Amino acid sequence: MSRESKKIPQQEQREMRVTVVASEYNRRFADGLLNHCQSELIQYAPKARVRVVRVPGAFEVPVMVSRALALSEDVRPHVVIALGVILRGSTAHADLIGEAITRELLHVACSSLTPVIHEVLLLQDEQQAEERCLGDELNRGREAARAAIAMFQATRLD
Repeated sequence: MSRESKKIPQQEQREMRVTVVASEYNRRFADGLLNHCQSELIQYAPKARVRVVRVPGAFEVPVMVSRALALSEDVRPHVVIALGVILRGSTAHADLIGEAITRELLHVACSSLTPVIHEVLLLQDEQQAEERCLGDELNRGREAARAAIAMFQATRLD
């Protein structure tokens, strides 16, 4: 996807429903993702209905994504954005959590036929987290919003 999003038409903005599920663990970095994501959505889809749901940790993200997609069709989001930060430690725990989340988010997206933007990041250290969550150049929260807008537009072609 290009580095710059295109604003979506006014009518489609009013229809666009986005749920953002964001982890609270590693809060400084997760908040950076969320803030950049929300700013991008406001800029490119200012009339979209955005609901933010916070969960304790990254492992809980898929449960809330599934709940959002189980809502009735008139309130179900058109796109879900999953945000969180997992920092690797000295054990395999982070890798196991990251793999489980990726597998489940893919399953939920494919089974519901609803785009799920996966930005639960598995990172080596805080330096990587700062670059991807707090910085402007590689910010994955901003990229998540852009991907959500692109997928919303792509699914409107049906």
